[in-house]
Order: sequence, then C-alpha cells, then structure tokens
Amino acid sequence: MISINKEYSIKKSQEIEKIIKNKNSVGNRYFAIYTMENNETTHFRFSLSIGKKYGIAVERNLMKRRLREIIRKNINLMKNLDYVFVIKPLSKELDFLEIEKNIIYLLKKEESK
Repeated sequence: MISINKEYSIKKSQEIEKIIKNKNSVGNRYFAIYTMENNETTHFRFSLSIGKKYGIAVERNLMKRRLREIIRKNINLMKNLDYVFVIKPLSKELDFLEIEKNIIYLLKKEESK
C-alpha cells in the first residue's frame, strides 16, 4: 500500500495562491483542479481547499479523507505537477464512487490538455 506523506503536500498559502493565479485549471460543478509545473521535486504535490459553506468540520474532513484516498489509489494519473483541488459545496451530494469518477475524469481531462 502506497502512503502519501508530507513531501506530497503543499502547505504554504503563497504557493497555493501562485498555483491558482497561474489559471491552468479544469473543473465541473463539483470540483476544480488547478495545476502548475513543478521543477523543484521529482513527484507531484497537492493541496485540498474546501470552504466553510460546504458544511460542518466533520463533513469537510470526511470529504478531504475521501479525496486523499482517491489520489492515493490513482497515483498513476498524477504527473509531476503541483495540484490544488477546490471542493465545491455541490459535491456534498455525491457518494464515494461518484467523487472518484469525477476526480478521475478531471485528471484525465487535465492530462489531455
């Protein structure tokens, strides 16, 4: 089992803002994925962004755990890029398989750009 540890995460808000301002994104009504080339590391890095409009902390944390698991399972779709996953409030109505299907679709869409 592959674990995604701290070296795969983006923590600094300046880095996250830089990726979002780069404006290279794909999205749908549930999620948006912003990407930027990463020449500093040999692997991808990612960050999850979810607003308080989504719901209470328990619901937000559940969604983040689900997304981390989807990323871990589909690590082969991730290129050597920095990713910021923006989770929109509408995604609350999706179950795990629908979330996974949407994320995989967006990652493949980003790959084909």
